[in-house]
Amino acid sequence: MTVRIAASLLSADFARLAEALAMAEEGGADLVHVDVMDGHFVPNLTIGPPVLRAIRRSTRLPLDVHLMIEAPERTLSEYLDAGADWISVHVEATRHLQRCLDGIRRGGARSGAAINPATPTSALSAAWMDLDYVVVMSVNPGWGGQPFLPSSIGKVRQVGLEARSAGRSPSIEVDGGVDLTNAGSLVGSGAEILVAGTAIFGAEDPRGAIRRLREAAHAPVRV
Repeated sequence: MTVRIAASLLSADFARLAEALAMAEEGGADLVHVDVMDGHFVPNLTIGPPVLRAIRRSTRLPLDVHLMIEAPERTLSEYLDAGADWISVHVEATRHLQRCLDGIRRGGARSGAAINPATPTSALSAAWMDLDYVVVMSVNPGWGGQPFLPSSIGKVRQVGLEARSAGRSPSIEVDGGVDLTNAGSLVGSGAEILVAGTAIFGAEDPRGAIRRLREAAHAPVRV
């Protein structure tokens, strides 16, 4: 299994995003993870389509856009137009999950659904046919630097089991508190995409941090 590392800009210096993007590329990151927060679905407020468009112009890496916003169906087209390559929406934030996922795919991006720590994996049951990936939140969304919730490891495994039972094999992404201490266990449980912010941009050497995280991920721990 190929493990992808997604460098999360939420933990980067927003005044020096071009430098952060360059470090992500030089360190060998596979994706750039962009958190979009509206101050309603989550308490924090981050960026919107204009900044995403600028990020798109500044990197060759695919943009993994995580919409932590209410009613994402209203603005999906703006993020597609701004250059998102992957887009995930929260099952808790929309009454129209299938419509969102279909719209993402029709717009040429990979479609994902994210679930919060308190949301059961069964919330994905009606969406398997429309999912390219699932985002398992391993912290409560809204702020970077939160501690990893260990129960997320079992949740990753459960998502994989339910997907296979439905005859599907979406990629499983884990977002929140991912670092060297849990990367191996997450991959051992079935995670394929590791989102890391503080573990990368909070390190003295972000480029080296990406390489070390990849090494840890490729030494999976079966749990």
